[in-house]
Amino acid sequence: MKNTLSALILTQNSEETIRATLESIKKIADEVVIVDGYSKDKTIEIVHKVYKVNKVCKVYKKKFTEIGKQRQYGLKKCTGSWVLILDSDEIISSQLREEIRLKIKNEKLKIEENAFWVPFQSYYLGKLLEHGGERYHQLRLFRREALKILPSLIHNKFEIVNNKIGYLRKRIIHHSYRSLKQIFNKFTDYGIRMAKEKYYAKEKSSLKKIIFYPLHMFWARFIKDKGYKDGMFRIPLDIGFMYMEWLIYISLFIFNRKKLKIKN
Repeated sequence: MKNTLSALILTQNSEETIRATLESIKKIADEVVIVDGYSKDKTIEIVHKVYKVNKVCKVYKKKFTEIGKQRQYGLKKCTGSWVLILDSDEIISSQLREEIRLKIKNEKLKIEENAFWVPFQSYYLGKLLEHGGERYHQLRLFRREALKILPSLIHNKFEIVNNKIGYLRKRIIHHSYRSLKQIFNKFTDYGIRMAKEKYYAKEKSSLKKIIFYPLHMFWARFIKDKGYKDGMFRIPLDIGFMYMEWLIYISLFIFNRKKLKIKN
């Protein structure tokens, strides 16, 4: 039986990046499933320009509450034997595209793995980052029937049948940090969502966490993990991570004090 690939992409006001994401998967994906959080920009217009035939590209609208629920919904719409999860600011490199083709579309190759970790290559203001926590792997390619997506406000949480997981060598290109304004908005949103997750988990904030955790975050990224090797230009990014860490624990402190019943 021939293996087919569904690309699952979440979008929300993604007009800046979605075209490059879609163009990168056109030669490998048999099906594209987009779950859009009611974008107010030209995201869906661009989708229809890249994929003029909707038999291949299917767009679904769903109000965004949390990343886990969006992806659970999208996974149910996928029909491929394999699924590749992408964010709308991620691009499949040509080398990774060929590696995926050789792995899952080679009928002579018996695949024992149910999923694959994929390495990432992050860019900040258009420049490649090699250090400071920006070389990492995520679980993004898997057999559709072998994975369960768990609820999560911000990060991917998966369960794989039999835990047979391999590693791919080529990278997903991630344009996560595109401008200082976009970074600030992103880290503000992430900080509040991560505070909610900690609040649900009954974690408490403290003056120590509010003051020292942000300082430790900057030290860990820029010094301990050698972010300085990328150059001084990345200092605003690591200050941004420090700000996000501060926002997490100041928000958590407020949630703890007011004992809020938080709605996503």
